[in-house]
Amino acid sequence: MSTVSTIERVIDLMDPAQNILFNVSYDEAQRRVLSGDAKQVAEIDGQFSILAREGKRVCMARSIGRPMRYFLAKREAGPCLIVAERIDAIRSALEEEGLQDQFHPSYTRMVPAHHVLELQLVGCPDPNPSLTRFFDPPREALPADIERIGKAYIGQLAAECERWLDSIDAREPIGVMFSGGIDSGSVLLVLYHLLLQRGENPARLKAFTLSAGGHSSDAEQARRFLRDLDLEMLLEVFEVAPEDISWREAVRVVEDYKPLDIQAAAMGLALCRAIRARYPDWIWLVDGDGGDENLKDYPIEENPELTIRSVLNNSMLYQEGWGVSAIKHSLVYSGGQSRGHVRTFAPASLEGFRGFSPYALPSVIAIAEGIPFIELTDWQHERLYSLKGQIVGSGMRSVTGLDMPVYGKQRFQRGAAAEGVFERLFPTEESEYRREFLRQHEQAGA
Repeated sequence: MSTVSTIERVIDLMDPAQNILFNVSYDEAQRRVLSGDAKQVAEIDGQFSILAREGKRVCMARSIGRPMRYFLAKREAGPCLIVAERIDAIRSALEEEGLQDQFHPSYTRMVPAHHVLELQLVGCPDPNPSLTRFFDPPREALPADIERIGKAYIGQLAAECERWLDSIDAREPIGVMFSGGIDSGSVLLVLYHLLLQRGENPARLKAFTLSAGGHSSDAEQARRFLRDLDLEMLLEVFEVAPEDISWREAVRVVEDYKPLDIQAAAMGLALCRAIRARYPDWIWLVDGDGGDENLKDYPIEENPELTIRSVLNNSMLYQEGWGVSAIKHSLVYSGGQSRGHVRTFAPASLEGFRGFSPYALPSVIAIAEGIPFIELTDWQHERLYSLKGQIVGSGMRSVTGLDMPVYGKQRFQRGAAAEGVFERLFPTEESEYRREFLRQHEQAGA
């Protein structure tokens, strides 16, 4: 009796050139991911998404800074795995294969950050993938000393920014998505400090700020921040009209429906387009995404699912959500910033920029996870909310010698808009964003 063997196919649409690897080559990163050994993968330094294959075995791993989706289709000859950054890229690949009838956005899967995901391409029925955590930093490893914490945290941020500067062309200009807040401000000043230390021209550096619909508080804050440091020459404010901002287009670009992420993406897309119009050849954009998540600087009162105990007791809650084993974990989107970082990645990628998010690198997150938050806050909300300014401000003085201005928290989508503009631009109900997301996918599949 003869047997018919299945022939598996892998369509890898990820671009290896988009990885930012500091200490290993792409081939070596693939070898480490394929090994499935958590320690080997954890040693990869940088911003990455890696696919490696050996026969029917496929392994994938990524950091927060780059999304990685997959879809397992069925063919008569055997399974077909499609891996891409975007849902629409997967749909297009299925259409080219004549398998479009199998597509639905809810059938796509996101590789969760900080895990090696392993699939066996063995046909039907499809086995569930296995997940091996490769990044599990110790918690509360640092002393309750703001100065020591700040020096370690900003020191690690500076070390990673130094490695990044080593990896790019020294003639390339660098844009920082800048609001004058703690995260974008610290990234800008660390890069400025490093360029001076390296003897390179700090005029390579620009602080790009959005102002939508007239005078915005972000533009005012950004100008005040840089004026206080006598660095106003770095600032470029991009004025855009409210009609140039579309939350519906942001739903298409981000392929999601979470209101805060869509709002931020709509503003980010407007800024990216304005930068591209002024600078057709610009490549690098750096941002402060991850700083809020690392230092748990979100208003807990705005989320009925959270308490200060859940925030402080759960490792990397804001980076990963409730975790891959939790009921609330989304297979389609992952969780936390692992899901939400697309709001930053997708607009920049669409406009042809390459992004770098140093606060979202595992090595920087590891320092933040070592902070003894409970001891420093005693479960008090206000003490938690003031902690980021204290830590980053102290760290900036220690590492760069600069006395960085520290202002109160303000979300990008609100700070970038003139008074009254935000309310006119965005719906208040999440259901409207979700309906638009589904409408777009139904329309694309028609």
